[in-house]
Amino acid sequence: MHASVVSMWVQMGLLAKGVVVVLGIMSIWSIGVMVERFITFRQARNQSRDFAPAVAEALKEGRIDEAISIADQHKKSHLAKVVSAGLQEFQAHGSSKDIPGETIEASRRALERATAIGIEELKRGLGTLATVGSTAPFVGLFGTTVGIINAFAGMSAGQDTGLAAVAGGISEALITTAFGLFVAIPAVWMYNYFTGKIESFVVEMDNSSSELIDYFLKQRERRHGNV
Repeated sequence: MHASVVSMWVQMGLLAKGVVVVLGIMSIWSIGVMVERFITFRQARNQSRDFAPAVAEALKEGRIDEAISIADQHKKSHLAKVVSAGLQEFQAHGSSKDIPGETIEASRRALERATAIGIEELKRGLGTLATVGSTAPFVGLFGTTVGIINAFAGMSAGQDTGLAAVAGGISEALITTAFGLFVAIPAVWMYNYFTGKIESFVVEMDNSSSELIDYFLKQRERRHGNV
């Protein structure tokens, strides 16, 4: 098997070898993105599971400073980034006994900005997977097309005719298509997998933002009741 692969590589033309090298670079690039995104998403999930109950307990007792500190200890959590932004904005404008509507609105905007930034951070690298998944088959097909052209050109220049004369060249040319599909399929699979994870994270961030706004409104009502 190893000898067969080596012999095919040796018999490939310069352009076909270039196509294989390009596909190899695309494969390594996409694998790097897959590994990095998988680690990032796993850290976000694990830290969010620890962060959510801890910050909920702190906010239940009105300890906003402690809640912000807890968020700072979970920097990989997508929820912590959003909640921290909202709490810091609320704390900066809501230190007085009266909490005006502008403070709630400013906190809402801070939550929206943090969510938008978080989504972009989660999407980082997915464009690479989409590009590799959509273009790798065509890169492989390009190598195949050129290889077949060269095979038939060699047949026309020689004495031999028929399928046997071009079978070797065509089999070598088809390797680039197979390699292109081999590179593209995992990229498409992982792109869809990560996209689904991001959608789940976005729902969680939106829910956390809504719950935090509700918490701010309750704090406002409580302070108004104590005035």
